[in-house]
Amino acid sequence: MSGAAVAAAAPPGRTTTGSAARPVAGPCLLGVRHHGPGSARAVLAALRAACPAAVLIEGPPEGDALLPLAADPRMRPPVALLAHAVDDPGRASFWPMAAFSPEWVAIRWALDHDVPVRFIDLPAAHSLALKEPAPEEPGEGPERAEHAQEEEVTPVVDPIRVLAETAGYDDPERWWEDVVEHRSPTGERGDGGMPREGAAPDDEPGDALAPFVALAEAMSALREAYGDGGQPRDAVREAYMRIQLRTARKEFGDGVAVVCGAWHVPALAARTTLAADRALLKGLPKVRTDLTWVPWTHRRLARQSGYGAGIDSPGWYGHLFEAADRPIERWMTKVAGLLRGEDRFVSTAHVIEAVRLAETLAALRGRPLAGLGETTDAVRAVMCDGSDVPLALVRDRLIVGESLGEVPDTAPAVPLQRDLTRSQRTLRLKPEASERELDLDLRKETDAARSRLLHRLRLLDVGWGDPVAGRGSTGTFRESWRLSWEPELHVRVAEAGVWGTTVLTAATAKAASQAVAATALADVTALAEHCLLAGLPDALPVVMKALADRAALDADVGHLADALPALARSLRYGDVRSTDTAALTEVAAGLAERICVGLPPACTGLDPDGAETLRGRVEAVHGAIGLLDTGAEPGTGLRERWDAVLHKLAARDTVAGIIRGRATRLLLDEGRLPEDAAARLMGLALSPGTPPADAAVWIEGFVGGTSGGGMLLVHDERLLGLVDAWLTGVPADQFTDVLPLLRRTFSAYEPGVRRTLGELVRRGPVPEGARRDAAPATGGFGPGLDPARADAVEPVLRLLLGRPPEPAEAAV
Repeated sequence: MSGAAVAAAAPPGRTTTGSAARPVAGPCLLGVRHHGPGSARAVLAALRAACPAAVLIEGPPEGDALLPLAADPRMRPPVALLAHAVDDPGRASFWPMAAFSPEWVAIRWALDHDVPVRFIDLPAAHSLALKEPAPEEPGEGPERAEHAQEEEVTPVVDPIRVLAETAGYDDPERWWEDVVEHRSPTGERGDGGMPREGAAPDDEPGDALAPFVALAEAMSALREAYGDGGQPRDAVREAYMRIQLRTARKEFGDGVAVVCGAWHVPALAARTTLAADRALLKGLPKVRTDLTWVPWTHRRLARQSGYGAGIDSPGWYGHLFEAADRPIERWMTKVAGLLRGEDRFVSTAHVIEAVRLAETLAALRGRPLAGLGETTDAVRAVMCDGSDVPLALVRDRLIVGESLGEVPDTAPAVPLQRDLTRSQRTLRLKPEASERELDLDLRKETDAARSRLLHRLRLLDVGWGDPVAGRGSTGTFRESWRLSWEPELHVRVAEAGVWGTTVLTAATAKAASQAVAATALADVTALAEHCLLAGLPDALPVVMKALADRAALDADVGHLADALPALARSLRYGDVRSTDTAALTEVAAGLAERICVGLPPACTGLDPDGAETLRGRVEAVHGAIGLLDTGAEPGTGLRERWDAVLHKLAARDTVAGIIRGRATRLLLDEGRLPEDAAARLMGLALSPGTPPADAAVWIEGFVGGTSGGGMLLVHDERLLGLVDAWLTGVPADQFTDVLPLLRRTFSAYEPGVRRTLGELVRRGPVPEGARRDAAPATGGFGPGLDPARADAVEPVLRLLLGRPPEPAEAAV
């Protein structure tokens, strides 16, 4: 073992070789793996044995003022230090810490024993100003391979992988578990327990420091072989850490302990001059920064979540750290409880058998203790009947975990974050790491306020919730949201803080700014809808002026058609939220009139893609006008003018076939076109003189999609007969050309509809002049209306709608 390695890990005034100790000068450098329970236990044992005069930790020095908050009883890890640039909040970095992170353990030990504790890494003011993104955790340590930036070309060395391969392991995680996580602080195999609380300060520290000595020597060898390991910035960071270490030694003597990534230990133990270290730091860019504590999640510590230096199984590691004894037995008990909660039969015998199997697998594989692989295999075989389906739940809920940390109110925060926190408490919307769905009834005051808050946050790009299709959609009296709070949202809140100090004022200011800057009419109409949903009355005048200006200047019918549906939804449903929508009426009416005038010419001379796009716009405008024209007198509203437009589109040969077919179908569905007239239009479109490809796109417009065209054919055999006659008359050499269109059209139907259509076609053609009301197409349909049966339904409908019964009904 090298002398540098011994000095690097030795406590003040001591060194060790095995269990013997002799005096040596130098600080106690404790190289760790971040987020490792074994490293955390070892650090705690070393600190208890060495009793340093000060503790130095790899992290941003600007966070020193926040360290006392770690002792607050309301601070519950996982948490993270968040640093962001004051003038550019989007430039931010996190330094996460879990309960089993060595840094967190060291901080808590120092605070509990009134020992000074400081951060010594490169200041966030410099790291945020550098071109490359700042690291997202307190140093790299053995997870360095995860920190490679996309623009880097030099391969980044993963020290743990190199050491594992040298030891003959193909899995670095399994090697680390065997040599560190499954050993007690005294180096013994097995229980994974915490060190003794009653360990005396003058206990022999040799055994407690043995892991750090060995790891320091290994890292020294790796640094000699790989240099900076593909991370040139480390030289700057390590120079700053050495300067901070010199300063601490002048103040406290050699009795200081440093907790840092194991990769940095050889660099901190190296002999360099102060001038050389300062030269490396000369000319570094700098920005103003703010730091605070924010809640973190176990899921964000997991590698699959995208967090750079994460771990595969934070929930498992947390269990190893917390389990006082018998970690495997306790883990299997947790798994059994989870599966029982999901109505799976798991008995005590299953738990016992799973523990035995895990221990047997560990013995067969030559491991000191059953690890995650052995316990997972045992759970799959014994408790999950060999299925990976329930095992996925175990992996999600326990192996990764759903823990969300908490931060006390006394932690610094931007004013917008404080207002958001107050709103969350008032509305009883607690942020949760796990995804959940929230159903809101907008007729209730609290739910309406929740809806406004979530819509305001979406306007501020704080994506806490996303609307989803539920029992009702946006615009009805019900809303459904999918909520999931991610730590990065704190950065979004900080970014949004430039717009205001409260969620309401910030959303209002941003909406007004976006309205002024918007160039597309559809963007302004969507913004108007957002303002109504979010309850931003002060922003509406600015948005409405911008909307009127854009609408007056925009002559593109497509843009007008894109803009109208959002306005229609706002006008139709604004009263549910008790918002004033009068300002929108004039603009919406003007847009609808201009669409009615300009749409027919716009539907001619289109290519297939353009025709399909305009078909969607025709459908959207049709639905919007249906919402706008409520309560109008017959012959005076938009409905009649729109019906005239649809008749023009359905009858003009110059209009694209898919639009003519859709216009015919919309008129038929609304009862504005007799079946005879629809049959005549279909007959013309499917006549022998029409090219098969053109006829096919007409059919696609008429019965395509999921709008119920299949049921129309099922219940109107005359239309089905026309389609069938045309289809059977398509020449064989042209059939393959129209087949893709037909397949696309009819494949959207439900299997039951397709089966019924096949049965109807199998019966043969409908006799000339026959109608559905004369010969029922399917069982259950009578020849006409039965007034007595229809009247019998009315009392039930009145009861459902909450209307009083008619006098005759009440008497009955």
